[in-house]
Amino acid sequence: MPVPDAPVTGAHPSPQEPAAGPARASRLDPAIAARLRRTPDGLVAAVVRQHDSGEVLMVAWMDDEALHRTLTTGRATYWSRSRREYWVKGATSGHHQYVRSVALDCDGDALLVDVDQVGAACHTGHRTCFFTELPVSGEGAQAR
Repeated sequence: MPVPDAPVTGAHPSPQEPAAGPARASRLDPAIAARLRRTPDGLVAAVVRQHDSGEVLMVAWMDDEALHRTLTTGRATYWSRSRREYWVKGATSGHHQYVRSVALDCDGDALLVDVDQVGAACHTGHRTCFFTELPVSGEGAQAR
């Protein structure tokens, strides 16, 4: 059974702080922060893909500080909505994500994180979180 990735030591907000968002101090460059369009709880979706194949591995969430850490350490750092803490992908599982590039979409509400994935990206042990195919019908499905 895979071990979930550990939070970053010392990075935990106190229980009085909100789950995420601008209320928490961040060292993110203000010019980058100004371009982000966050959810009401201060998060931006991060689509993560393998840098050389384009394979989509997972979707996670970042606040300003998680993005700052990702950009400055080269290690993918996310905000866990369930645990309410930061986590560095692979800190305990060994399934690291070494960041090759980060791009902001045209609306500023999503990030594309290209990584070199070591091991499984999904907490279930699968290479990618997108392993469940759903049936598609209609005109578009026949164009394949």
